[in-house]
Amino acid sequence: MALREEHDQIRRSVREFVEREVLPIADDLDNRDQEIPLPLIGKMAELGYFGLIFPPEYGGMGLDSLSMAIVTEELSRGWLSVGSVMTRMIITGTLIMANGTEAQKKKFLPKISSGELLTAAAFTEPDVGSDTASMKLRAVKEGDHYKLYGEKTWCTFANRAHLLTVLARTNPDIQPKHKGLSILLVEKKPGDDFSPPELGGSPIPTIGYKGMKSYSLGFDGYSCPVENLLGGEEGKGFYQLMATYEYARIQTAARAVGTAQASFDAALKYSQERVQFGKPICDFQVIRHKLAHAATEIEAARQLTWYACAKKDSGARSDLEAGMAKVFAAEMAERVTSEMLQVFGGYGYSREYPAQRFWRDARVFRVFEGTSEIQYEVIAKRLLGGK
Repeated sequence: MALREEHDQIRRSVREFVEREVLPIADDLDNRDQEIPLPLIGKMAELGYFGLIFPPEYGGMGLDSLSMAIVTEELSRGWLSVGSVMTRMIITGTLIMANGTEAQKKKFLPKISSGELLTAAAFTEPDVGSDTASMKLRAVKEGDHYKLYGEKTWCTFANRAHLLTVLARTNPDIQPKHKGLSILLVEKKPGDDFSPPELGGSPIPTIGYKGMKSYSLGFDGYSCPVENLLGGEEGKGFYQLMATYEYARIQTAARAVGTAQASFDAALKYSQERVQFGKPICDFQVIRHKLAHAATEIEAARQLTWYACAKKDSGARSDLEAGMAKVFAAEMAERVTSEMLQVFGGYGYSREYPAQRFWRDARVFRVFEGTSEIQYEVIAKRLLGGK
């Protein structure tokens, strides 16, 4: 699949932005475990990256999924964390766009699109990951507010978010369990202190993905207005969340492609500069074949991602294609970044070169936005006629 001119223009524009704003700082910030600078996030907001796929009447640009994937890939080529800022807004924004009341759309979507509101997703719990229906965090209705009690974990960007998208149990007694879940749009002030004692947060140390901190959160009576119940109806949260995973998994596949492409670009350049036995190492067949295999796998993952975009933009159900793109791109990124690190030899293991950053970042793709094991289950169910 070749890009149309408008998509190619988007690609060139984002690539120029990354070369100017991201590449000069990415390695240094990652090596020092520093978060993405807020001024950089502001520049991304000004360029409309956060509102790409949302309708103009709600402050967005009204572009298609392919545009989202292209922007995501190019940002992730610079630094995975930069490409991942969009993920928060896409998850929250698509949930509101598809399920929110008109009042919720008017209140939140324009500010999400403009970057005035930064968001984070609070779905996973310490004892519950892929088994979404077993979430335990309670939302107890008291008058015109819900009080939240329980824990969430792996809430990335929670400290900088103005809005947490929280999956909560509003009915603990109903069976099956997934019918007791609802999504609440929980407003908060950004900052590392959160709002103790009602809302506490502590960062989780990670081996990669350094530009965005992930947090464990503790809710002890934190308040959320009833008007922020997504869609205004309890018990719909599980279904709302499952539907929005199509966008999230397509965008994650694009992040994986961008990370792998960055790793390949660095290895290709190094192989032409590094001389051993009197000639550049790219003249050795073993290196040439590593590069050839990597380039082929990256392009295959890119094309599969773009195909999932086309299916999504057609209005058809695309969980099969999104799942395929996500799992293939995730596992490709781990293989490719490992092999490209090998091209660097000992220097690949050194922080002097970015090969190790791409490798560390790539490992997360098989885990987040649905593990590879869950993706294969989603794919198998569709292939076998399941719903």
